[in-house]
Amino acid sequence: MAEEKTILLTQAAYDKLKEELDRRQGEYRDEITERIAAARAEGDLSENGGYQAAREEQGKNEGRINELIVKLRNSQILKAPKSGKVGNGSLVTLTIAGNDMVYVLGSRDLAVATEYDVISPESPIGAAILGAEEGNTVSYKAPNGRDISVTVKEAKPLK
Repeated sequence: MAEEKTILLTQAAYDKLKEELDRRQGEYRDEITERIAAARAEGDLSENGGYQAAREEQGKNEGRINELIVKLRNSQILKAPKSGKVGNGSLVTLTIAGNDMVYVLGSRDLAVATEYDVISPESPIGAAILGAEEGNTVSYKAPNGRDISVTVKEAKPLK
């Protein structure tokens, strides 16, 4: 069995994932069950497209429910570092090739609770900026093999 990894989430991201889980386990599951029952009542299931589609949707929903249960079980509410230092949960403004870009550093699951793009700390750029401070210039190796310089313009905790 694969080792399950801790997922760092903000409280807002945790709450949104929990809300999605509750909806999928409740009203959405019931809605799919009703569609399956209605399609089953139509008769011949082998040529019933509505039945097949509802069963497929049921499988996807159950898969997402299981995924959310595991994520929430393995989650930890992160404490973002103080302003000025980049860490998990930081909202960072980076200068890359003369352009300022704003990102959140952390798990992709944080995207449910923020309008900003998320950079994983395991990605080349994420690993390079993790632990950096405002004003630091770091570099990372892009997939094409080139070194790219990044300046941390601002780092503050994600609210």
